[in-house]
Amino acid sequence: MKRYLTLGIKAFLTLAFLAAGGAKLAGAEMMVQTFDAVGLGQWFRYVTGAIEVAGAILLWVPSAIGLAAGLLTATMVGAVLAHTFILGPSAVPAVFLGVLSGYIAWTNRKDIPMIGTGLSA
Repeated sequence: MKRYLTLGIKAFLTLAFLAAGGAKLAGAEMMVQTFDAVGLGQWFRYVTGAIEVAGAILLWVPSAIGLAAGLLTATMVGAVLAHTFILGPSAVPAVFLGVLSGYIAWTNRKDIPMIGTGLSA
């Protein structure tokens, strides 16, 4: 049962992050306006979109699942902060995606390399 739940969550996250990251990379007007409001410049939209697309793809690479989900979780933490303090009105979608990404990262934590040590957790 857990295996199917995990596969379903990964499939959902893949679709969500490919759509969101693709919209950022394609320069969808809503994304351009959102990143203008954040105030870090459009380069940050491209970086965020690339992380989302790469993370979505890497969720299906067995040795990279934990790292990909961790990057997506961190990205959603940033999104929650941006929505809470700058953008409004609701950070709920980012919280939801962050929790799901965090679950996948947690279930694959043994595969996440420990930075600077060359060891796995």
